[in-house]
Amino acid sequence: MAHKKGFTTTILHSDRLGKPEHGALHKPIHTSVTFGYDDVQDLVDIFQNKKKGYAYSRQGSPTASALETKITAMENGMATITFSTGMAAITSTILALIKKGDHIVASSYLFGNTRSVFQSFIDLGLDFTFVDATSIEEVKKAVQPNTRLLFVETIANPATQIADLEKIGDLCAEKGIIYMVDNTMTSPYLFNPKKVKASLVMNSLTKYIGGHGNALGGSVTDTGLFNWENYPNIFPGFKTQVKPEVFGITQIRKKGLRDAGGTLSPEAAHSISVGSETLALRLERACNNAFALATFFEGHPMIKKVFYPGLQSHPQHKLASRLFLKYGGLMSIELDESIDCFEFLNKLKLVVKSSNLGDTRTLAIPVAHTIFNELGREKRAEMGISESMIRLSIGIEDLDDLLHDFKVALG
Repeated sequence: MAHKKGFTTTILHSDRLGKPEHGALHKPIHTSVTFGYDDVQDLVDIFQNKKKGYAYSRQGSPTASALETKITAMENGMATITFSTGMAAITSTILALIKKGDHIVASSYLFGNTRSVFQSFIDLGLDFTFVDATSIEEVKKAVQPNTRLLFVETIANPATQIADLEKIGDLCAEKGIIYMVDNTMTSPYLFNPKKVKASLVMNSLTKYIGGHGNALGGSVTDTGLFNWENYPNIFPGFKTQVKPEVFGITQIRKKGLRDAGGTLSPEAAHSISVGSETLALRLERACNNAFALATFFEGHPMIKKVFYPGLQSHPQHKLASRLFLKYGGLMSIELDESIDCFEFLNKLKLVVKSSNLGDTRTLAIPVAHTIFNELGREKRAEMGISESMIRLSIGIEDLDDLLHDFKVALG
Protein backbone atom coordinates (compact mmCIF):
# COMPACT_ATOMS: atom_id res chain seq x y z
CA MET A 1 0.00 0.00 0.00
CA ALA A 2 1.33 3.45 -0.96
CA HIS A 3 2.33 5.66 1.93
CA LYS A 4 0.14 8.77 2.23
CA LYS A 5 2.21 11.83 3.02
CA GLY A 6 1.21 14.18 5.82
CA PHE A 7 -0.27 17.67 5.45
CA THR A 8 2.94 19.68 5.79
CA THR A 9 5.12 17.25 3.83
CA THR A 10 2.67 17.43 0.92
CA ILE A 11 2.77 21.24 0.83
CA LEU A 12 6.54 21.45 1.24
CA HIS A 13 7.34 19.18 -1.69
CA SER A 14 4.48 20.12 -4.04
CA ASP A 15 6.51 22.51 -6.21
CA ARG A 16 9.62 20.32 -6.28
CA LEU A 17 7.70 17.29 -7.51
CA GLY A 18 6.54 19.40 -10.46
CA LYS A 19 10.22 19.56 -11.46
CA PRO A 20 10.87 23.32 -11.81
CA GLU A 21 13.89 24.17 -13.96
CA HIS A 22 17.43 24.17 -12.54
CA GLY A 23 16.41 21.97 -9.62
CA ALA A 24 14.59 24.86 -7.90
CA LEU A 25 12.47 23.91 -4.89
CA HIS A 26 9.86 26.58 -5.62
CA LYS A 27 7.91 27.25 -8.79
CA PRO A 28 9.39 30.45 -10.30
CA ILE A 29 7.40 33.66 -10.65
CA HIS A 30 6.09 33.85 -14.21
CA THR A 31 5.25 37.49 -14.87
CA SER A 32 4.32 37.15 -18.52
CA VAL A 33 0.81 38.33 -19.39
CA THR A 34 0.82 36.69 -22.81
CA PHE A 35 1.85 33.20 -23.93
CA GLY A 36 2.88 32.43 -27.50
CA TYR A 37 2.71 29.19 -29.49
CA ASP A 38 4.47 28.05 -32.67
CA ASP A 39 1.35 26.20 -33.81
CA VAL A 40 -1.84 28.28 -33.67
CA GLN A 41 -3.85 25.07 -33.13
CA ASP A 42 -2.31 24.81 -29.67
CA LEU A 43 -3.61 28.29 -28.84
CA VAL A 44 -7.06 27.44 -30.22
CA ASP A 45 -7.20 24.19 -28.23
CA ILE A 46 -6.39 26.08 -25.02
CA PHE A 47 -9.15 28.61 -25.71
CA GLN A 48 -11.61 25.77 -26.39
CA ASN A 49 -10.65 23.87 -23.20
CA LYS A 50 -9.33 20.92 -25.22
CA LYS A 51 -5.79 21.29 -23.90
CA LYS A 52 -4.27 22.61 -20.69
CA GLY A 53 -2.14 25.69 -21.04
CA TYR A 54 -2.07 29.47 -20.80
CA ALA A 55 -3.41 32.00 -23.27
CA TYR A 56 -3.76 35.19 -21.23
CA SER A 57 -2.84 35.57 -17.58
CA ARG A 58 -6.18 37.06 -16.48
CA GLN A 59 -7.36 33.44 -16.44
CA GLY A 60 -4.30 32.21 -14.54
CA SER A 61 -0.55 31.82 -14.69
CA PRO A 62 1.91 28.96 -14.10
CA THR A 63 2.70 30.49 -10.69
CA ALA A 64 -0.97 30.61 -9.72
CA SER A 65 -1.42 27.05 -11.01
CA ALA A 66 1.33 25.82 -8.69
CA LEU A 67 -0.49 27.39 -5.72
CA GLU A 68 -3.79 25.91 -6.91
CA THR A 69 -2.23 22.46 -6.90
CA LYS A 70 -1.21 22.95 -3.27
CA ILE A 71 -4.63 24.16 -2.18
CA THR A 72 -6.38 21.32 -3.99
CA ALA A 73 -4.19 18.87 -2.06
CA MET A 74 -4.86 20.68 1.23
CA GLU A 75 -8.63 20.55 0.69
CA ASN A 76 -8.62 17.00 -0.72
CA GLY A 77 -10.41 18.47 -3.71
CA MET A 78 -10.65 17.97 -7.45
CA ALA A 79 -9.54 21.41 -8.69
CA THR A 80 -8.93 24.95 -7.43
CA ILE A 81 -9.06 28.46 -8.88
CA THR A 82 -7.19 31.34 -7.23
CA PHE A 83 -8.31 34.97 -7.16
CA SER A 84 -6.90 38.35 -6.17
CA THR A 85 -8.80 38.29 -2.84
CA GLY A 86 -11.26 36.16 -0.92
CA MET A 87 -14.01 38.63 -1.82
CA ALA A 88 -13.15 38.24 -5.51
CA ALA A 89 -13.49 34.48 -5.09
CA ILE A 90 -16.96 34.76 -3.53
CA THR A 91 -18.22 37.42 -5.94
CA SER A 92 -16.92 35.64 -9.03
CA THR A 93 -18.44 32.32 -7.99
CA ILE A 94 -21.90 33.83 -7.50
CA LEU A 95 -21.64 35.70 -10.81
CA ALA A 96 -20.63 32.52 -12.59
CA LEU A 97 -23.20 30.08 -11.19
CA ILE A 98 -26.33 32.04 -10.24
CA LYS A 99 -28.98 33.56 -12.52
CA LYS A 100 -32.01 35.79 -12.10
CA GLY A 101 -34.79 33.78 -10.49
CA ASP A 102 -32.41 31.68 -8.41
CA HIS A 103 -32.43 31.71 -4.62
CA ILE A 104 -29.51 31.59 -2.19
CA VAL A 105 -29.60 30.72 1.51
CA ALA A 106 -26.80 32.24 3.60
CA SER A 107 -25.80 32.43 7.23
CA SER A 108 -26.95 35.50 9.18
CA TYR A 109 -23.53 35.69 10.81
CA LEU A 110 -21.47 36.40 7.72
CA PHE A 111 -18.27 38.43 7.57
CA GLY A 112 -19.23 42.08 6.99
CA ASN A 113 -17.86 42.38 3.44
CA THR A 114 -19.53 39.13 2.39
CA ARG A 115 -22.84 40.41 3.73
CA SER A 116 -22.22 43.70 1.91
CA VAL A 117 -21.61 42.11 -1.50
CA PHE A 118 -24.63 39.83 -1.02
CA GLN A 119 -26.69 42.98 -0.38
CA SER A 120 -25.37 44.35 -3.67
CA PHE A 121 -26.57 41.18 -5.40
CA ILE A 122 -29.97 41.63 -3.73
CA ASP A 123 -30.07 45.20 -5.06
CA LEU A 124 -29.43 43.75 -8.54
CA GLY A 125 -32.38 41.36 -8.23
CA LEU A 126 -31.02 38.11 -6.78
CA ASP A 127 -33.03 36.46 -4.02
CA PHE A 128 -31.28 35.75 -0.69
CA THR A 129 -32.54 34.45 2.64
CA PHE A 130 -30.34 34.89 5.72
CA VAL A 131 -30.77 32.34 8.49
CA ASP A 132 -29.37 31.24 11.82
CA ALA A 133 -27.02 28.63 10.35
CA THR A 134 -26.41 27.08 13.80
CA SER A 135 -29.95 25.63 13.52
CA ILE A 136 -30.69 23.05 10.85
CA GLU A 137 -34.40 23.63 11.36
CA GLU A 138 -34.04 27.31 10.45
CA VAL A 139 -31.99 26.37 7.40
CA LYS A 140 -34.61 23.84 6.27
CA LYS A 141 -37.35 26.47 6.55
CA ALA A 142 -35.40 28.82 4.29
CA VAL A 143 -34.86 26.36 1.43
CA GLN A 144 -37.13 26.91 -1.58
CA PRO A 145 -37.69 24.96 -4.82
CA ASN A 146 -35.43 27.46 -6.64
CA THR A 147 -32.62 27.40 -4.05
CA ARG A 148 -29.40 26.86 -6.00
CA LEU A 149 -26.69 27.58 -3.43
CA LEU A 150 -26.23 27.55 0.34
CA PHE A 151 -23.37 29.62 1.78
CA VAL A 152 -21.93 29.30 5.29
CA GLU A 153 -18.69 29.96 7.15
CA THR A 154 -17.06 27.40 9.43
CA ILE A 155 -16.53 29.85 12.31
CA ALA A 156 -18.30 33.19 12.06
CA ASN A 157 -16.34 36.41 12.33
CA PRO A 158 -16.41 38.01 14.89
CA ALA A 159 -18.80 36.26 17.33
CA THR A 160 -17.56 32.71 16.46
CA GLN A 161 -20.93 31.05 15.84
CA ILE A 162 -20.47 27.65 14.20
CA ALA A 163 -22.87 26.50 11.52
CA ASP A 164 -24.44 23.05 11.80
CA LEU A 165 -22.08 21.98 9.05
CA GLU A 166 -22.81 18.25 8.93
CA LYS A 167 -26.59 18.49 8.85
CA ILE A 168 -26.53 21.32 6.33
CA GLY A 169 -24.31 19.15 4.13
CA ASP A 170 -26.80 16.30 4.33
CA LEU A 171 -29.63 18.68 3.43
CA CYS A 172 -27.79 20.08 0.41
CA ALA A 173 -26.90 16.58 -0.82
CA GLU A 174 -30.54 15.52 -0.51
CA LYS A 175 -31.87 18.60 -2.32
CA GLY A 176 -29.13 18.91 -4.97
CA ILE A 177 -28.06 22.35 -3.72
CA ILE A 178 -24.51 23.68 -4.15
CA TYR A 179 -23.00 23.77 -0.65
CA MET A 180 -20.37 26.51 -0.48
CA VAL A 181 -18.30 26.65 2.71
CA ASP A 182 -15.97 29.50 3.64
CA ASN A 183 -13.09 27.69 5.37
CA THR A 184 -11.03 30.81 6.09
CA MET A 185 -11.31 30.84 9.88
CA THR A 186 -10.36 27.17 10.23
CA SER A 187 -8.18 26.69 7.14
CA PRO A 188 -7.64 23.29 5.51
CA TYR A 189 -5.34 22.30 8.39
CA LEU A 190 -8.02 22.45 11.08
CA PHE A 191 -10.99 21.34 8.99
CA ASN A 192 -11.78 19.63 5.69
CA PRO A 193 -15.24 20.77 4.49
CA LYS A 194 -15.40 17.86 2.05
CA LYS A 195 -16.08 15.67 5.09
CA VAL A 196 -19.40 17.48 5.57
CA LYS A 197 -20.27 17.14 1.86
CA ALA A 198 -19.26 20.66 0.78
CA SER A 199 -19.46 21.23 -2.98
CA LEU A 200 -17.22 24.30 -3.09
CA VAL A 201 -14.69 25.47 -0.49
CA MET A 202 -13.61 29.12 -0.34
CA ASN A 203 -10.50 30.36 1.41
CA SER A 204 -9.21 33.88 1.88
CA LEU A 205 -5.56 33.09 1.20
CA THR A 206 -4.67 36.45 2.74
CA LYS A 207 -5.35 34.94 6.16
CA TYR A 208 -3.92 31.71 7.59
CA ILE A 209 -2.76 30.06 4.35
CA GLY A 210 -0.53 33.00 3.35
CA GLY A 211 -0.17 33.85 6.98
CA HIS A 212 2.24 36.76 7.03
CA GLY A 213 0.09 39.76 6.15
CA ASN A 214 2.07 40.45 2.97
CA ALA A 215 -0.17 39.25 0.12
CA LEU A 216 -3.86 39.32 -0.79
CA GLY A 217 -5.48 36.26 -2.34
CA GLY A 218 -8.50 33.98 -2.45
CA SER A 219 -9.44 30.55 -3.76
CA VAL A 220 -12.37 28.30 -4.59
CA THR A 221 -11.93 24.52 -4.58
CA ASP A 222 -14.35 22.07 -6.19
CA THR A 223 -14.46 18.99 -3.95
CA GLY A 224 -15.81 16.77 -6.74
CA LEU A 225 -18.95 15.88 -4.79
CA PHE A 226 -21.54 17.97 -6.64
CA ASN A 227 -23.30 16.59 -9.72
CA TRP A 228 -22.80 19.39 -12.25
CA GLU A 229 -24.25 17.39 -15.13
CA ASN A 230 -27.81 18.31 -14.20
CA TYR A 231 -27.12 21.85 -12.98
CA PRO A 232 -29.31 24.11 -15.16
CA ASN A 233 -27.04 27.17 -15.29
CA ILE A 234 -24.07 25.66 -17.12
CA PHE A 235 -23.18 27.55 -20.31
CA PRO A 236 -24.03 25.25 -23.27
CA GLY A 237 -20.66 25.82 -24.96
CA PHE A 238 -18.77 24.30 -22.03
CA LYS A 239 -20.85 21.11 -22.19
CA THR A 240 -19.30 20.20 -25.53
CA GLN A 241 -15.74 21.01 -24.42
CA VAL A 242 -15.20 19.41 -21.00
CA LYS A 243 -16.40 16.47 -18.92
CA PRO A 244 -19.45 16.96 -16.66
CA GLU A 245 -17.41 16.72 -13.45
CA VAL A 246 -15.55 19.93 -14.36
CA PHE A 247 -18.54 21.93 -15.64
CA GLY A 248 -18.65 23.94 -12.43
CA ILE A 249 -14.96 24.74 -12.01
CA THR A 250 -14.68 25.56 -15.75
CA GLN A 251 -17.59 27.98 -15.54
CA ILE A 252 -16.16 29.66 -12.42
CA ARG A 253 -12.83 30.15 -14.22
CA LYS A 254 -14.39 31.38 -17.46
CA LYS A 255 -17.48 33.28 -16.31
CA GLY A 256 -16.05 34.26 -12.93
CA LEU A 257 -12.29 34.75 -13.00
CA ARG A 258 -11.99 35.65 -16.68
CA ASP A 259 -15.04 37.91 -16.95
CA ALA A 260 -14.87 39.63 -13.54
CA GLY A 261 -11.07 39.88 -13.71
CA GLY A 262 -10.16 39.27 -10.08
CA THR A 263 -6.85 37.65 -11.02
CA LEU A 264 -4.20 36.70 -8.47
CA SER A 265 -0.86 38.23 -9.43
CA PRO A 266 2.14 35.89 -9.86
CA GLU A 267 4.05 37.77 -7.15
CA ALA A 268 1.21 37.33 -4.64
CA ALA A 269 0.73 33.69 -5.64
CA HIS A 270 4.40 32.98 -4.99
CA SER A 271 4.33 34.77 -1.61
CA ILE A 272 1.22 32.87 -0.50
CA SER A 273 2.65 29.59 -1.74
CA VAL A 274 5.83 30.00 0.31
CA GLY A 275 3.83 31.15 3.33
CA SER A 276 1.57 28.11 3.13
CA GLU A 277 4.48 25.79 3.87
CA THR A 278 4.33 26.69 7.58
CA LEU A 279 0.51 26.73 7.89
CA ALA A 280 0.34 23.79 10.27
CA LEU A 281 3.23 25.03 12.41
CA ARG A 282 1.82 28.54 12.70
CA LEU A 283 -1.71 27.38 13.47
CA GLU A 284 -0.58 24.96 16.17
CA ARG A 285 1.13 27.85 17.97
CA ALA A 286 -1.68 30.36 17.33
CA CYS A 287 -4.40 27.94 18.48
CA ASN A 288 -2.49 27.09 21.65
CA ASN A 289 -2.00 30.79 22.38
CA ALA A 290 -5.67 31.50 21.68
CA PHE A 291 -6.91 28.78 24.02
CA ALA A 292 -4.67 30.03 26.85
CA LEU A 293 -5.76 33.64 26.32
CA ALA A 294 -9.45 32.70 26.13
CA THR A 295 -9.12 30.89 29.45
CA PHE A 296 -7.39 33.94 30.94
CA PHE A 297 -10.08 36.31 29.64
CA GLU A 298 -12.92 34.12 30.88
CA GLY A 299 -11.57 34.36 34.42
CA HIS A 300 -10.89 38.12 34.33
CA PRO A 301 -13.37 40.42 36.14
CA MET A 302 -13.03 43.17 33.50
CA ILE A 303 -14.10 40.88 30.65
CA LYS A 304 -17.86 40.52 30.38
CA LYS A 305 -17.92 37.77 27.75
CA VAL A 306 -15.49 35.68 25.69
CA PHE A 307 -16.38 34.30 22.26
CA TYR A 308 -14.15 31.30 21.56
CA PRO A 309 -15.19 27.78 20.45
CA GLY A 310 -12.55 26.16 22.67
CA LEU A 311 -14.35 27.21 25.85
CA GLN A 312 -16.99 24.89 27.28
CA SER A 313 -19.23 27.95 27.70
CA HIS A 314 -19.40 28.36 23.91
CA PRO A 315 -22.83 27.25 22.54
CA GLN A 316 -21.24 25.07 19.83
CA HIS A 317 -18.24 23.84 21.82
CA LYS A 318 -19.13 20.14 21.39
CA LEU A 319 -19.69 20.58 17.66
CA ALA A 320 -16.35 22.37 17.28
CA SER A 321 -14.61 19.63 19.28
CA ARG A 322 -16.03 16.97 16.97
CA LEU A 323 -15.34 18.75 13.68
CA PHE A 324 -12.13 20.74 14.08
CA LEU A 325 -8.58 19.66 14.85
CA LYS A 326 -8.23 22.74 17.09
CA TYR A 327 -10.42 25.74 17.82
CA GLY A 328 -8.71 28.39 15.70
CA GLY A 329 -6.92 31.64 16.38
CA LEU A 330 -9.95 33.96 16.21
CA MET A 331 -11.78 35.20 19.29
CA SER A 332 -13.70 38.20 20.49
CA ILE A 333 -14.08 39.72 23.92
CA GLU A 334 -16.74 41.98 25.35
CA LEU A 335 -15.36 44.48 27.84
CA ASP A 336 -16.96 45.51 31.11
CA GLU A 337 -18.97 48.74 30.78
CA SER A 338 -16.45 50.53 33.00
CA ILE A 339 -13.72 50.17 30.37
CA ASP A 340 -13.47 52.41 27.33
CA CYS A 341 -12.56 50.08 24.47
CA PHE A 342 -10.43 52.72 22.70
CA GLU A 343 -8.42 53.39 25.86
CA PHE A 344 -7.96 49.66 26.39
CA LEU A 345 -6.74 49.13 22.83
CA ASN A 346 -4.35 52.06 23.02
CA LYS A 347 -2.76 50.59 26.15
CA LEU A 348 -1.80 47.46 24.20
CA LYS A 349 1.84 47.80 23.11
CA LEU A 350 2.59 44.38 21.62
CA VAL A 351 -0.80 43.66 20.06
CA VAL A 352 -1.28 45.47 16.74
CA LYS A 353 -4.43 47.53 16.13
CA SER A 354 -5.31 46.22 12.66
CA SER A 355 -8.15 44.86 10.53
CA ASN A 356 -6.48 41.73 9.17
CA LEU A 357 -6.76 38.12 10.41
CA GLY A 358 -4.49 35.09 10.37
CA ASP A 359 -1.26 37.04 10.63
CA THR A 360 1.79 35.81 12.52
CA ARG A 361 1.25 38.82 14.82
CA THR A 362 -1.67 39.23 17.23
CA LEU A 363 -4.16 41.81 15.94
CA ALA A 364 -7.05 43.64 17.62
CA ILE A 365 -9.90 45.80 16.31
CA PRO A 366 -13.06 47.42 17.80
CA VAL A 367 -15.76 45.64 15.78
CA ALA A 368 -18.76 47.99 15.99
CA HIS A 369 -16.72 51.04 15.02
CA THR A 370 -14.95 49.52 12.01
CA ILE A 371 -15.68 46.30 10.12
CA PHE A 372 -19.38 46.19 11.12
CA ASN A 373 -19.98 49.92 11.34
CA GLU A 374 -22.02 50.06 8.11
CA LEU A 375 -24.60 47.59 9.42
CA GLY A 376 -25.87 49.90 12.17
CA ARG A 377 -26.53 49.15 15.83
CA GLU A 378 -29.76 47.18 15.29
CA LYS A 379 -28.27 44.73 12.78
CA ARG A 380 -25.15 44.34 14.91
CA ALA A 381 -27.30 43.43 17.90
CA GLU A 382 -29.09 40.78 15.82
CA MET A 383 -25.67 39.26 15.01
CA GLY A 384 -24.57 39.24 18.65
CA ILE A 385 -22.13 42.14 18.22
CA SER A 386 -22.03 44.53 21.17
CA GLU A 387 -20.67 48.08 21.00
CA SER A 388 -17.75 47.06 23.25
CA MET A 389 -16.74 43.94 21.33
CA ILE A 390 -13.09 43.63 20.38
CA ARG A 391 -12.01 41.04 17.84
CA LEU A 392 -8.65 39.38 18.35
CA SER A 393 -6.65 37.39 15.82
CA ILE A 394 -4.07 35.57 17.90
CA GLY A 395 -0.57 35.20 16.50
CA ILE A 396 2.52 33.16 17.25
CA GLU A 397 4.22 35.43 19.80
CA ASP A 398 5.50 33.97 23.06
CA LEU A 399 2.46 33.43 25.26
CA ASP A 400 3.94 35.14 28.33
CA ASP A 401 4.46 38.31 26.31
CA LEU A 402 0.85 38.33 25.12
CA LEU A 403 -0.47 37.69 28.62
CA HIS A 404 1.64 40.52 29.99
CA ASP A 405 0.37 42.94 27.35
CA PHE A 406 -3.28 42.17 28.09
CA LYS A 407 -2.80 42.17 31.87
CA VAL A 408 -1.26 45.66 31.77
CA ALA A 409 -3.98 47.00 29.44
CA LEU A 410 -6.76 45.62 31.66
CA GLY A 411 -5.20 47.22 34.72
